[in-house]
Amino acid sequence: MKKTKITLTIIGIWVFIAYGIENNFALADSVIFQKEYTYQATEYDSKVSCRALALEQAKRLLLEELGAYLESETEVKNFQLTKDQIVILTAGLVRAEIIDERWNGKTYYLKAKITADPKDVVNSIEKLRQDRQKTKELEETRKKADEALREVEKLRKELKIAKAEKTKFDQYINAVNRLSASDLFEKGYALANAGRNQEAIGIFTNAIELNPKFAIAYFGRGVVYGEIRDYRQAIRDYEKVIELNPKFADAYCNRGFAYGKLGDHRQAIRDFDRAIELDAKNAMAYYNRGVDYSELGEYRQAIMDFDKSIKQDPKFADAYCNRGFNYDKLGDHRQAIRDYNIAIELDDKNAMAYCNRGFAYGKLGDYRQAIKDFDRAIELNPNFSKAYGNRGAAYGALGDYQKALEDLKIAARLGQKEAQEFLKTKGVEW
Repeated sequence: MKKTKITLTIIGIWVFIAYGIENNFALADSVIFQKEYTYQATEYDSKVSCRALALEQAKRLLLEELGAYLESETEVKNFQLTKDQIVILTAGLVRAEIIDERWNGKTYYLKAKITADPKDVVNSIEKLRQDRQKTKELEETRKKADEALREVEKLRKELKIAKAEKTKFDQYINAVNRLSASDLFEKGYALANAGRNQEAIGIFTNAIELNPKFAIAYFGRGVVYGEIRDYRQAIRDYEKVIELNPKFADAYCNRGFAYGKLGDHRQAIRDFDRAIELDAKNAMAYYNRGVDYSELGEYRQAIMDFDKSIKQDPKFADAYCNRGFNYDKLGDHRQAIRDYNIAIELDDKNAMAYCNRGFAYGKLGDYRQAIKDFDRAIELNPNFSKAYGNRGAAYGALGDYQKALEDLKIAARLGQKEAQEFLKTKGVEW
């Protein structure tokens, strides 16, 4: 495609030489957007500040180009999102890559590109827009970046008047650092979204070093530590978030989740209580508190929390599944089955819902239906030890001891303690 050269000048500060969209479908079904920028430095700028400011502007225009493309060429147009919302969400999914840069002490030249698979981006946007917590993170980061950019522009004007004023200069550097930290957060977010957790932790750490008061960066790093099951480090990060922003409901919610994973269910519940105080519509806080009440054997209280979680999010499949589990614990297997049915309607790939429903059918003596559910759970998760163990018990109840033994051996090899103990008592090796 022929490139169209455009020259833009913004309030006498940045001069961009920007090239039009280059759609390249040679890389699978990806599209590529490129832009070139030349940033005119002042006497207050260093190479570092020039690079940060040029990259921020480059990224913004690239994301706007990508957002416009998605809006016109894909089903994003059906999502009822504004252009700004599309840009905000996309910033957490793709990264601007610098492919060329030059610095001569007066001007900083930068060429950057974004490569994206539109189908993958659209699917990710669909998931993101349904995740209130992640959307809030990206919105907060973009807000912080906008604030930092406005402050940079304001301080540049003030420095022209008060050239020797060190305080203004320090404020200017601080604002540039905060802008860079916001960019790093979005990079870290994109890496975490791609499952590159260790890289994401490193990038979030760099963002924190540039802006030690950047609460959302600690939060993002805490989320990734949770993903790799380093719950103690996650708690330390959430504590820092709460120190910086005591009204950050999701920080309490996530810290509670980490405490729950460490077995401190009472502390977890206290954190969820606080999260709900701050945000009474937080479906995940009710859900997680229900899980911890369940772990403590307080099944009726757990059901009440799952009720509240479902009220806030009627399509929360796991909330129905967990509520069913607690009804099972109370002996109400028919109500449990009704909840598992809804969970499966909402998510037909929910292996736990099938396994739990099979357990409930087994309790009612319908072992053949139970086996069908365990079959489906195993089909969805071939390493689901509980499903093998339960199916083995169902086969045993039907008198098919050969199949029962085969399933119990598999469950034991996969680590299910109940199966291991049973086979030991029978003198059977697995």
